[in-house]
Parts: sequence; structure tokens; C-alpha cells
Amino acid sequence: VQLQASGGGSVQAGDSLRLSCAASGNTNWRYSMGWFRRSTGEDREFVAAITYNADTFYTESVTGRFTISRDNAKNMVYLQMDNLQTKDTAVYYCGANVDLGAGTLRIASYYHYWGQGTLVTVSS
Repeated sequence: VQLQASGGGSVQAGDSLRLSCAASGNTNWRYSMGWFRRSTGEDREFVAAITYNADTFYTESVTGRFTISRDNAKNMVYLQMDNLQTKDTAVYYCGANVDLGAGTLRIASYYHYWGQGTLVTVSS
């Protein structure tokens, strides 16, 4: 499976962005999809995840501001980011794997497939 993330950019605090992740290749499996981010000097951090059946999970700092969704027919996953804050500045990565559940969706090492990352810069 190949993943292509897009939609990053430079915005002001309070603005919105929508990230997209396009999956190609063997997309017949029931993948769970996740978004992670990495700020300069930090480890990759879980942001949000969605199972094939659309159960969603968020890290506390984005709950109420970010929304993850998917379109299985188009093999797409989205991350709508509203009320962006400077602390959201990072490179955002989408990941995929099968058989991920509530206990493993938040852990980057359980994802087998990754996109190349898209940079989000939020200025005050």
C-alpha cells in the first residue's frame, strides 16, 4: 500500500486546513488509518485515527478541533483541522495497517505503511 499525504500549508492561528491521505496499491484490506505529527526535535506524536468501520480516536489536545474521516470508496482519509494553534505546527504523516484497535491505534510502531508527510505551519 502506498500513501500520499497532502494539504499542508502555512496559516494563521485560528485558521483551518484539511489534510488528505490517498491510498493506492492493495487497498482491499480493512485498514485502520492514523495521522501522526512530528515537531522539530520531538518524537512522532499520535493525532487521530479511524478504523475501517469509522470508529474515531483523538489525542486530547486536538479533541473538538480536529475531525478525522474516510471515504472507503475513494481510498481516502481526511483530517479537518479547525482553530489551528501554533502548537499544531509539525509535519503530519498518515499511516495505515490492518487489525488495529483501541489499544494500538495510538502507537506509531504498529503502523506498517506511511505517507511522506506534509508540513503544517501555524503562526500567531
